[in-house]
Amino acid sequence: GKDRQDWSDLVVNAPPIYVQEKVHPKAIIDDLKRRSDARREAETDAPDLFADFNGITDPEARAEFYQHAQHWTNRFILGDSLQVMASLAEREAMRGKVQCIYFDPPYGIKFNSNWQVSTQSRDVKDGKRQDVSREPEQVKAFRDTWKDGIHSYLTYLRDRLMVARELLTESGSIFVQIGDENVHRVRAVMDEVFGEENFVSEITFQKTGGQTSDLLSAVQDYVLWYSRDIAKAKFRRPYHVKELGVGHGSGARYDQLDEEGRAFQLTSLTSNRPPGSFPVLFQGTEFGPSGGYWKTGQAGFDKLLKADRIRKAGRTLRYVRYIDDFRAYPVSNIWTDTAGSPDKTYVVQTSPAVVQRCVLMTTDPGDLVLDPTCGSGTTATVAEQWGRRWITIDTSRVALALARTRLMSARYPYYLLADSPE
Repeated sequence: GKDRQDWSDLVVNAPPIYVQEKVHPKAIIDDLKRRSDARREAETDAPDLFADFNGITDPEARAEFYQHAQHWTNRFILGDSLQVMASLAEREAMRGKVQCIYFDPPYGIKFNSNWQVSTQSRDVKDGKRQDVSREPEQVKAFRDTWKDGIHSYLTYLRDRLMVARELLTESGSIFVQIGDENVHRVRAVMDEVFGEENFVSEITFQKTGGQTSDLLSAVQDYVLWYSRDIAKAKFRRPYHVKELGVGHGSGARYDQLDEEGRAFQLTSLTSNRPPGSFPVLFQGTEFGPSGGYWKTGQAGFDKLLKADRIRKAGRTLRYVRYIDDFRAYPVSNIWTDTAGSPDKTYVVQTSPAVVQRCVLMTTDPGDLVLDPTCGSGTTATVAEQWGRRWITIDTSRVALALARTRLMSARYPYYLLADSPE
């Protein structure tokens, strides 16, 4: 039973991961160049998209994947995520090498949370025989995940979270995207695996559309964020840019304009703590910190008066805060700017905005990002765009085919790093 599982160590088969296909970027570029028919006939070594194996010329050596070091290549891996992650840890020495994991497991037992049977259509209906996957790996994964209902589902998650934890660096983070149906259960499992002291945040984000309901429509999903070690967690704080008249508690409060058209708001100059307890002479009237203290000392107040940052408001003084004094404000754990996504290619496709913010919060360029549930390849797409290395896994050939096409046809803007010497 469950108690026996809890007492025993998790034992996972770690099969070797074989390279079936390798896409070399230079070969793609060369192949896309339009050349004349004469030049094509003259060339004897036409570029082969899959020819380069990091300089390994011996065909037999190419299959000895753990006998030699290879340059890094991003990877799509077909297989059960539990076995693949175990193999990465045991056979490829990647334990403690992954900086960020974005895990988007099935929300529930419905078909469209678990598979898409064709690259041509994402119209998957729950309970319809024709929408049952023909891929044996997919059917087995579905059966293993749901054979005992919610119990086997939570076991499925716990096993993968335990292996995923071993892959994380000491400063690494894992994000698990989940719906309101099981968020409370999944959080309990993650408390068990990572320790409740390593819980970072429960992020609520707005999705594309709400589910129909006789009561309240659900327009949100959740991302549970845990760190390997919260004391060492890498965190790059994200910010929103203030927009005039937009945003609760930010741009919406800048409701006045000065003579030059700069937007500002009047904010309090008093607090309930020292240092400031002195009278201020302003426009012929003496003001005191009513019921408290000024937020600054005498020298600070003199600077504010000289900078014309003080205004009279009734019987007190207030501070003039311009919107461009602090052009940005920190992002909270309520994300309302994530609704909407580009045209979907997969039945359950995550908004890139959600994954992007998670990746940028917890990684730097060159860090390794892992996605145990590839789906449409959103995590890989985001990682590729922002210069992160990536590995993504799925049991579905359909999902990997769609993600592969998405990555190979993607076009990204050009970025110059802030610390670049150029």
